[in-house]
Amino acid sequence: MPKISIIIPMYNVEKYLRRCLDSVQNQTFSDWQAICVDDGSPDKSGEIAEEYAARDKRFVVVHKENGGLSDARNAGMPYAKGEYVMFLDSDDFIHPQTMEIAYAMAQRDNADIVAYTYDRFYRPQLMVYHKLGLNTDNVRPFGIRKKYNLKKIKSLVTDDVFEYATERAHNMMNKKRKWLIKHCQVWKNMYRRELISDIPFIKGILFEDFPWWSEVMLKNPRVTIINLPLYYYIPNFGGIVLSAKQLRIMQSLCTGISGAYSVYKKSATDYQMKKWQEQFMWYFVNWAFRKIKYLKTDDELKVARETFAGLKNMGVFDSVPNDWFELRNKIYSFVGVC
Repeated sequence: MPKISIIIPMYNVEKYLRRCLDSVQNQTFSDWQAICVDDGSPDKSGEIAEEYAARDKRFVVVHKENGGLSDARNAGMPYAKGEYVMFLDSDDFIHPQTMEIAYAMAQRDNADIVAYTYDRFYRPQLMVYHKLGLNTDNVRPFGIRKKYNLKKIKSLVTDDVFEYATERAHNMMNKKRKWLIKHCQVWKNMYRRELISDIPFIKGILFEDFPWWSEVMLKNPRVTIINLPLYYYIPNFGGIVLSAKQLRIMQSLCTGISGAYSVYKKSATDYQMKKWQEQFMWYFVNWAFRKIKYLKTDDELKVARETFAGLKNMGVFDSVPNDWFELRNKIYSFVGVC
């Protein structure tokens, strides 16, 4: 039984996949299992993963029909045997000590989640290279050479994830800012498998991380926050998020809001609901509502109006922090509520 299972969805990533899988194979921690989910990829991604599996039995390859990122992650979970689970997007890669550090912190603190982050210098560097027309494929982040001493890693341990998880990461200047779990990308944490095994990703939507992370928080996990830049995130220079129609983005966000709100309404304490709405939900409501200005046809506007009316009828907008009164009024005006 491996200590860590890492789930890697794959679709049209043959250009980047070896770098991703090499970063797993080169970990300083050896007791892992990598589950490579070939999501019906038409390129050679599945063949490349099979090459690694033939040489190293720690790689497991799952082939399936195309169903999207959420479906691929869900398909990988039944194969996960590790005490902990990580997620890694197949065009990204990780620091050589990622597993070593995360597992050591989890064992030390009996943590359900270890929260790290991505290298915030690497992504802008790649964006500049791309804008200048330079090749970004072989750009190595400086941080990947850093060797961490586990005894010197600073951390914060909390049993109240709602106190530190937030979308308000950029304007909080208080003493907690260093320890905030900023945003909700699933690949920024390592999770105890038992914690997440019964939480599926919503199939067929964009930004599926938000409702999934919202439900994970509701389980009151014990979290160790280290916020080391252990993940190397590759900017999407023209993929699904940047090219998707604005209506689909809006609908995906609203589906996530609806799903998460339903779970919170059923199971959350007053404190959890209040913190979640203040720190997450209203930011995603705002993001979804901003998409309306890009809709061009009457049919698209009708769908948007019906979507927001549905959220209103669920009670999503009943409780509103002071910062968001103006937004709620705009939504009500849009759906025809006086």
